[in-house]
Amino acid sequence: MKKILFTGARSGIINRVIDNILNDYYIYLTVHTESELKIVKEKYKKYNNVECFKLDVLSKSDQKKISDLDIDIFVSNAAMGESGSMEEIDMDKVRTNFEVNVFANFEIVQIVLKKMIAKGRGKIIMISSLAGILPIPFLGSYCASKASIIKMTEALNLEMKLLDCKIDVCLIEPGLYKTGFNKLMFDKKYEWMDINSYFNRQIDIIRKSENIVLYLFERKSLNSIVKKIIKAIKKDNPNFIYRAPFLQSLGVKIYYLFN
Repeated sequence: MKKILFTGARSGIINRVIDNILNDYYIYLTVHTESELKIVKEKYKKYNNVECFKLDVLSKSDQKKISDLDIDIFVSNAAMGESGSMEEIDMDKVRTNFEVNVFANFEIVQIVLKKMIAKGRGKIIMISSLAGILPIPFLGSYCASKASIIKMTEALNLEMKLLDCKIDVCLIEPGLYKTGFNKLMFDKKYEWMDINSYFNRQIDIIRKSENIVLYLFERKSLNSIVKKIIKAIKKDNPNFIYRAPFLQSLGVKIYYLFN
């Protein structure tokens, strides 16, 4: 069995991916907290090919847990999202957003690539977002972190082509899916965007418009993006970019045409 490492694998899209490839790979399933670890250990306790452990991507000691692992495929999914106006958001929140979504994940990429390069093969799959292409008001921090993943992964892909090895690099760009992540991220800013905000007279309108967007565009079924990720994992010569759902991906292409 090929060995595959997932970060941020507690729930949502990646959890569905894992459930669909359980019989095909030896899986290192990592989560952020001890409480999440108990949940996944209980869920996968019958599977000898699933190894669960805590991996806080910001923790150097946790990162060391993977330094001795022989990984064939790495799926970088650990992420968090901050929201709020760029005029007001605490820059510490922005820094944390980048530390988790960008810097920590690429530190892990460097760790797993050492052995991949040494053996001459492997696959890196980075989970970004269509939000890294389409700017969204009050999600500037999150959008910027996902845009950084896109550009850094593009550079990584070009660099891997210069080496004498077969290391595939894939970029996954999901749109809006109903996992709870988007709603939680949108709502974070209302903890501090109050009467003192530049937008205090518009907060109710902003909240209502966001709820309408989520209602209209969040896909309840995760199948379209799950299939794309599985294709990236399983194909010997995968595409560089996989996007879903279709209509939101089409919207990205239209955005490119007019910007």
